[in-house]
Amino acid sequence: MQPQRQYPIGIQTFSEIRGKNYLYIDKTEYVYRMTHSASKYMFLSRPRRFGKSLLTSTIHAYFEGRKDLFKGLAMERLETEWTEYPVLHFDMSLGKHMDREQLERYLSSQLSPMEEAFGLLADLPDVNVRLSRLIRRAFEQTGRQVVVLIDEYDAPLLDVVHEEKDLPVLRNVMRNFYSPLKACDPYLRYVFLTGITKFSQLSIFSELNNIENISMDEPYAAICGITQEEMETQMSKDLDLLASRLETTREQTLERLKDNYDGYHFTWPSPDIYNPFSLLTAFSKGKIDSYWFGSRTPTYLIEMLRKFGVEPSRIGGMEAMAADFDAPTERIESITPLLYQSGYVTIKDYNKETELYTLDLPNREIRIGLLRSLLPYYVQGEGLSNTMVAKMYGSILHDDMDGALRLLQDFLSTVPYCERTDTEGHYQQVFYIIFSLLGYYVDVEVRTPRGRVDMVMRTRTRLYVMELKLDQSADAAMRQIDLKDYPARFALCGLPVVKVAVNFDSDKRTLKDWRIE
Repeated sequence: MQPQRQYPIGIQTFSEIRGKNYLYIDKTEYVYRMTHSASKYMFLSRPRRFGKSLLTSTIHAYFEGRKDLFKGLAMERLETEWTEYPVLHFDMSLGKHMDREQLERYLSSQLSPMEEAFGLLADLPDVNVRLSRLIRRAFEQTGRQVVVLIDEYDAPLLDVVHEEKDLPVLRNVMRNFYSPLKACDPYLRYVFLTGITKFSQLSIFSELNNIENISMDEPYAAICGITQEEMETQMSKDLDLLASRLETTREQTLERLKDNYDGYHFTWPSPDIYNPFSLLTAFSKGKIDSYWFGSRTPTYLIEMLRKFGVEPSRIGGMEAMAADFDAPTERIESITPLLYQSGYVTIKDYNKETELYTLDLPNREIRIGLLRSLLPYYVQGEGLSNTMVAKMYGSILHDDMDGALRLLQDFLSTVPYCERTDTEGHYQQVFYIIFSLLGYYVDVEVRTPRGRVDMVMRTRTRLYVMELKLDQSADAAMRQIDLKDYPARFALCGLPVVKVAVNFDSDKRTLKDWRIE
């Protein structure tokens, strides 16, 4: 029997992946391109769990001359010299939730083992002086320029990026630490930084004005993540194995993987990029599920959505200039940069004439995960609501909208009250979240020639046109549907159009009555 392929879930060290024969998607051609370009200072921004740390580790191994690790990869064909350089590799990912003193101790702990390797004592109080001394010593001892790699450079600042009190203090610590990179230029061969946020906004590289930001450069569009071509070629056997475990065909498996994990673009044009963490976890577990979202609850994001008053139905389908989303988040005036840089929305289209990008939710995993996290803010009792959603799915699968609304009525009448339940908009968002969680296409405030439909939902067999009222009547809602002839707008959709008129009771905070025609 063929042994189970080993997938590097959470393993970010290139030498370990290659040494233990884990699956490695070959990105070494990008590494060669980066390290042989005109710029020797580079920055790459990508969402969390997208392979930034593995890329940094690959660059580390390359500059250490570890030719044995690159056997069979593109780099073996491209590189002929394999010069060994001294490498200083800093991982800032654990420098979170710290005050000034803790952060300075953390930076000191990053420096100490490298100082020891070059025979230096950690006897100076200032981390910037120690970094400068370390770079010069490494250059003098080896006779070769130094490579500096800084992974997740912005991690210590992400938690306080919107706090006026703590941000300047911690930003000054980081700016102080990174300041020698400019003065040490003659001793440096290559400097590479990764992060989630764009570096300019943090003003911590104010002296380094020559960093090339490759985050939206087309040649590096697929530097992190896994493309369709990479999966179908480098993971072809894995696809067949997963299809057999899922008891579906290869084509059906590809369709499900695409629907759940594909859809990222970090420039335009760009190949479709799959979320690598979710994709590899699905292959490892033999099951398609929500993995990336479950790896960290986005409470901070949810708080920001509430702060900016962004309703769940308004998260996707936005247009923006690049400067509006690949932008400073220090004093953000909209939620867009945070949503983009965190990976909750991605580029879906670009208009050359207007220079406007269309941003939307990348895939089903993000849509379902985000809405599931938002549901408790609209309907309390999350464990119950997941069960209710599953039962509603069963009803609508059998074209039983009446049964689905009855389930929702019973459920809403038993859960604790939420805030802001005295507006029609609140119930519209409840409907949007719940029906979206069923996995169907849902849109709100859909334009027609004679007005806006509150909600439209499309299943495989029906198109539902919904009108919602608060403290009125289902008859009044149905009259509006008929008066404005909403179904005519959807006559060519190819599906039977079903009219759904719903009236909510603000006192009982649930559905009062409804009509379905």
